[in-house]
Amino acid sequence: MRVTLFFLCILALLLAPMPGAEAAAPDLGGLAESYVKLALEVGAYAPGYIDAYYGPKEWVVVHNDSALRRGFPAAELRKRALAILNGLDGAGRGRLSELEELRLDFLRRQTIAVKAEIDILSGRKFTFDQESRLFYDAVAPPRAREEFAKTIAKLETELPGPGSLQKRLADFKKGFVIPADRLPTVFAAALAECRRRTLARIALPKNEDFRAEYVKDKPWGAYNWYKGGAFSLIEVNTDLPMHIDAPLRLSSHEGYPGHHVFNSLLEEKLAGGMGWIEFTIYPLFSPQSLIAEGTANFGIELLFPGDERLEFEKKVLYPLAGLDPAGADKYDRVRKLLFELRYAENEAARAFLDRKMSRDDALRWLERYALEPPERAEKSIAFWKQYRSYVINYNLGEDLVRAYVERTAGKDAPLERKWRVFCELLTTPRTPSGLSELGGR
Repeated sequence: MRVTLFFLCILALLLAPMPGAEAAAPDLGGLAESYVKLALEVGAYAPGYIDAYYGPKEWVVVHNDSALRRGFPAAELRKRALAILNGLDGAGRGRLSELEELRLDFLRRQTIAVKAEIDILSGRKFTFDQESRLFYDAVAPPRAREEFAKTIAKLETELPGPGSLQKRLADFKKGFVIPADRLPTVFAAALAECRRRTLARIALPKNEDFRAEYVKDKPWGAYNWYKGGAFSLIEVNTDLPMHIDAPLRLSSHEGYPGHHVFNSLLEEKLAGGMGWIEFTIYPLFSPQSLIAEGTANFGIELLFPGDERLEFEKKVLYPLAGLDPAGADKYDRVRKLLFELRYAENEAARAFLDRKMSRDDALRWLERYALEPPERAEKSIAFWKQYRSYVINYNLGEDLVRAYVERTAGKDAPLERKWRVFCELLTTPRTPSGLSELGGR
């Protein structure tokens, strides 16, 4: 017995790590640098793919015409993507801190998305749901038309009268269009209020700033071009009439606490504070977009809880727009019902891009179930053609963010607690599937 114990002790000493020989945590910095350089290389062949970049200028890839004529080097780029993924898979989970685990998962899913873009650029075809899973780490659940029909029935009651509901809705909304000459003033007031309320909750870099411009001939309603250094260019598309509910929604989404705040905090806290180079780049078709769009859409609920949004619009924005606030309450009820139809566009986009629905059928669907007027429906299809499954980031992204905040803070938690969870979400590496058990299924 004593001999057996003796040999067991010797064996334990032999197997124990020598002092200083503990397994070192993997260095993710090299893999992160490879990811950034790969995304920049892919972006050189796909204009618009890199939405923002403020890392080392010498890493920026610009190919001359002869290089572009040689064709897209899919095999080489795919090999580089797989090498990064293999490195991340071998990074040794369990030897990382919780924050490093989040970083590892972020890098892995972002790289999967880059590889998917390489595959698409080389000619591979994915279904709508396959693409959204690869790009955005999420799949939007299908919604039956009966679900939309229930909401449409409520709108029929809210807007009774002769003629089609689409016509009655269009006629009703005409009374809430902001005159073009008043639009900059109304938007300035909305942006200022969103910024004031956000700064009361979130500490932003002292030099943060933005510039707003008004543009035309775009497939989107507004866009934030983040330039680095806590500065954004916010463009507002004026192709279509702008209704009174748009300024606060777009100001919150593109500015405060939306894209401008999100990018400024990522640059300050992660790229600068942690030295994580992967947060100096933003590939548009990636899981980062679902988090970005989801937080941007959800933020207005935190800015204007309860009836505060409606009250601010009635007190400030309606007068600035020269509109009568007497109909504001009814307009707000209609707005909330239309919000319930937001998944109708997903269904049309999925069927259209999967070639199961013609363009004319998609237009009819949007008119029938999303209640979009013809000119707005045309914009929707133009958006799908350019951005494909990106549409899920707005509705599914918002729902995932809301569920995460309410689950983490508590659905009935004080507003201050929800703001803390929201701010934590903006300043840590997060993935859609990490927000919810159902997020990546």
